[in-house]
Amino acid sequence: MLTPEKRITALSALGEIMVKGAEGLSDGPSALFADLIDTVRMSNPWFTPDNVRTAVANAGKMISGENLKKWVSAYPEIQNKHKPARIGVVMAGNIPLVGFHDFISVLITGNAINGKLSSKDELLMKAVSSTLLLIEPEFTGYIDLTTERIKGFEGVIATGSDNTSRYFEYYFRGYPSLIRHNRNSIAILDGRESAGELKLLGNDIFTYFGLGCRNVSKLYLPEGYPPETLAEHWKEYGKLRSHHKYAVNYDHNKAVMIVNRQSFTDTGFILMCNDPSLTPPMAVLNYEFYTSPEKLKEYLAPLSDRIQCVAGHGHLAFGQAQEPNLWDYADEVDTINFLVKNFPH
Repeated sequence: MLTPEKRITALSALGEIMVKGAEGLSDGPSALFADLIDTVRMSNPWFTPDNVRTAVANAGKMISGENLKKWVSAYPEIQNKHKPARIGVVMAGNIPLVGFHDFISVLITGNAINGKLSSKDELLMKAVSSTLLLIEPEFTGYIDLTTERIKGFEGVIATGSDNTSRYFEYYFRGYPSLIRHNRNSIAILDGRESAGELKLLGNDIFTYFGLGCRNVSKLYLPEGYPPETLAEHWKEYGKLRSHHKYAVNYDHNKAVMIVNRQSFTDTGFILMCNDPSLTPPMAVLNYEFYTSPEKLKEYLAPLSDRIQCVAGHGHLAFGQAQEPNLWDYADEVDTINFLVKNFPH
């Protein structure tokens, strides 16, 4: 019987293998991940070795035995025996392993996953599945991953853009569902940041080319702050211009701004623009100035349902945006609570 203890033991073993694979250890099960770090870019050019290595390492560390035990301790219902429900999970493919948390959430609650993989992130998620089945064969029958339409599910977790989420809400209207919408992340600077903190902010902005919902896409700066000085702390990301797809976006957006006579700062690898939008195009970082923390708080309040996370003093530490814990839920919706409430044990 696949007990909660067996699930934790197997998933923590998976995490250890993933961490070793990210470190480049190419023996045993970790070899699969070590190999994919270097080869998956052939099927998705956005999944560079650096980005895949980061994603695999972070996912592996997330599911340590200690973290898993802490996570499930808040949900005593998981301990009860029950018949597993089949949960359809529609995964995005914008960054490597973006559907990993939903995958783990379904299995840790004793349910079975019918996963609709994105073709952009098919190989990594299948590697996770095959490795877990190797560790614990009792998960056989609990995992069904496909790039085709999913069937036979009793509830749904789906993530997509604002447009696709509306389609999901209609299509899955007859099922218990958790539908996530598009969100962006922001950073609030107060002028007291150290050089080290500003360098770490670069990780929050540039990891995965800024394609994730936890990537900082908008800065809020105290009035009078010189935004052009920030690029001095991010010089290591100048290498992004050597990536063909990123360079195409950079050049295109620069040309559009010039034609539109829009004011911007060209750092050589990202375009910085004073713009209210939380969702700039790729290779563009928006910013706005604020006069006081109180007024900024009032200004941001109506935008809360569009913000994934906030980096800055008094908020998430700089450099931590792409390293969420198991209990840091996307869109602030508790995935485990959704599963245990709708599919009682």
